[in-house]
Amino acid sequence: IAQAGEAEQLDETPLSSLTAGNVAATGGIAQLLAEKEFAGQFHEGEKTNVHISIVGARVILLVLFDERSSLGLVRLRVRKAAVELTHVLEVLVKKSESGNQPSVFAEITDDDIDNLFND
Repeated sequence: IAQAGEAEQLDETPLSSLTAGNVAATGGIAQLLAEKEFAGQFHEGEKTNVHISIVGARVILLVLFDERSSLGLVRLRVRKAAVELTHVLEVLVKKSESGNQPSVFAEITDDDIDNLFND
């Protein structure tokens, strides 16, 4: 949905796809272990660390950070952001289910989609 920080040279499309695949695979592991889900994951690298969490059972939140931040601080901020994002998602779901608001996708054309992915 969005990015912030020092990720100018990072290709978000494969990162997003691989992250989604990672979450799906971890969901499979959770099922094998009779767990509902593993809502958070952490991967430690030499330069970059990755924190992945599922927010509101709808959105994957991916945070990349380095040695300037601690895992504890990232988890704290993710927890706070997850509460806010969950509220926003709930409001959007209620609006879409009420039928009073037109879908945000109703005004998107095939040309808009083509333009989005043809950068």
